[in-house]
Amino acid sequence: MNDRILLGHGGGGRLTQQLIQEEILSRFGAGPLQTLPDAASLILKDGRIRFSTDSFVVHPLEFPGGNIGDLAVHGTVNDLAVSGSHPRWLSLGMILEEGLPLATLRRVLDAIQRAAHACGVIIATGDTKVVRRGQCDGLYLNTAGIGEAIPELSLGLDRINVGDRILVSGTLGDHGMAVLSVREGLRIQNGPVSDTRSVQRLVTAIAPLADAIRFMRDPTRGGLATTLNDMVLGQPFGMFIREKSLPLAPESIALAEMLGLDLLHVASEGCLALACAREVADSVLATWRSLPEGAGAREIGWVTDQAGRVILETAIGGQRIIDVPSGELLPRIC
Repeated sequence: MNDRILLGHGGGGRLTQQLIQEEILSRFGAGPLQTLPDAASLILKDGRIRFSTDSFVVHPLEFPGGNIGDLAVHGTVNDLAVSGSHPRWLSLGMILEEGLPLATLRRVLDAIQRAAHACGVIIATGDTKVVRRGQCDGLYLNTAGIGEAIPELSLGLDRINVGDRILVSGTLGDHGMAVLSVREGLRIQNGPVSDTRSVQRLVTAIAPLADAIRFMRDPTRGGLATTLNDMVLGQPFGMFIREKSLPLAPESIALAEMLGLDLLHVASEGCLALACAREVADSVLATWRSLPEGAGAREIGWVTDQAGRVILETAIGGQRIIDVPSGELLPRIC
């Protein structure tokens, strides 16, 4: 087999068959994908499902801590998890550029395989297309996912009350800083590492506290600032956040300061933001901290009666409004 992707790999002929058999079915062909159906046949338990889709165009394809493959799995799994479901199945759509080294594709597929296995999800269906050189930056992915709703969790912005606590499960902005460091050619020893990972264990671990869990979201594009502002937009409540309480990695702080970026505006890919009743905040934190992916969990603030406003108490005791980023500060980080 040629060591690079050719246009013929997307033509539906022998090269396409070879690519599917040797690179895709060899990794994902043990389940519904085995017979290459046009639509997967899935068995659902009684109850509601969650459905999500996302596309991934991250540049570069590989970065400290991961690559576009595990990022695609984690991105869709996390969207399903924070909606209150157990992720079960994913589709995998690939757009490959003529000339893409097969070695790169194999690393990406291996990462997808490992991430899907770790998350307990099945790649159930998919599609592959090849475009001419220059029409795609190497490789784009689309993943759609189906999850089974966790019956105990009933989440919604309308459940948030003044006095509720705001928690995050780990350090903020690491993914965006890791991608940016490679993209800009910054050779930083012990620099930022992406936090791309699943948050589903963090969600299922707190299901016993479901009555007091109000809302969850993963702060990806636009970072925590955008997530919090989305939560208060048009609502009768606001939020008060303390800068001293924000979990930030020293490596990400250093790079952000050097580039003049606010880590509140930078994406995380393995972090969970949550609103919960005050009386269970310590229990949620203790539960999260018992898991490796939640070791850095913190309470960062609370819900206020200042409708639609997110206020930050700075490290020196002042206050400022946290707004959404103006424009796209870090394009193509997912």
